[in-house]
Amino acid sequence: MILMKGKSIVSIDDLTIEELNQLIDTSIRLKDELYSGERRDVLSGKTLGMIFEKPSLRTRVAFETAMTQLGGHAIYLGPDDIKLGKRETTEDIARVLSSMVDVIMARVFAHKTVEDLAKYSRVPVINGLSDFEHPTQIVGDMVTVKEKFGYFKGIKFSFIGDGNNVANSIALAGAKLGMHVVIASPKGYELQKKVFERSLEISKLTQAKIEITNDPEYAAKDADVIYTDVWASMGQESEAEARKKIFAPYQVNSRIMSLAKKTAIFMHCLPAHYGEEVTEEVGHGPQSVIFEEAENRLHSIKAMIVHVTR
Repeated sequence: MILMKGKSIVSIDDLTIEELNQLIDTSIRLKDELYSGERRDVLSGKTLGMIFEKPSLRTRVAFETAMTQLGGHAIYLGPDDIKLGKRETTEDIARVLSSMVDVIMARVFAHKTVEDLAKYSRVPVINGLSDFEHPTQIVGDMVTVKEKFGYFKGIKFSFIGDGNNVANSIALAGAKLGMHVVIASPKGYELQKKVFERSLEISKLTQAKIEITNDPEYAAKDADVIYTDVWASMGQESEAEARKKIFAPYQVNSRIMSLAKKTAIFMHCLPAHYGEEVTEEVGHGPQSVIFEEAENRLHSIKAMIVHVTR
């Protein structure tokens, strides 16, 4: 086992190739143990502090349930409980909270906030979402891919939509796992240059292939995985109407899915806006794994907490 105790996970790139694979394998093992009825209180006596600047369904429930299932305890701290950087500085919050809990999760607007928490915390900090990355989502996503295909090397993983935080984490994880990642976005909404360059750098070690394109049909052709996300994330509500027009050609519908392999799966980090980035026909169709994917957030989060605290 590769030791990760005390390690913060702010970015997918904080994880080595070996650590990422270990988290995926541990997620699957913990899931199997849950379904077999085997209960291990490996987090007995451990407390998780959860900082939320943004509302959440999956992230909050997954983190709280992860701690409960493994014998630990979680404390929810909502937007009005802390008021990061307003009522108290991020540095002071990190120092105080880390003196009382064993691990911190933060779901924030600005990526710098979770970086600062990790900088000043005495305990591991896990990024539950920021405007730059979404590592807990993508580890769970890769668990889903491994369950469906059994391997990563050469899998064509196509993300169609905004080059956002989810796309950033997909590119980095796909590069580390040796996948063929294609990110298709409208002009002006592409994957960030520094993420693309870093993914290409990683791919030299893994023989991954990383591409960016403005052509959704190119991305979809012969894909094993078609993935999309909302066109306007939280904090971008004022852009929502304009984005609907710009992103309309990037909707994942039955035509786009028909270009992928017959064995392809459809993924979405949820919540989905049916009729926008994806049709309900696809989202609730036979190739969709969105609800299995959502459940796997729980198991990937359990793996992260276990590895960074034990």
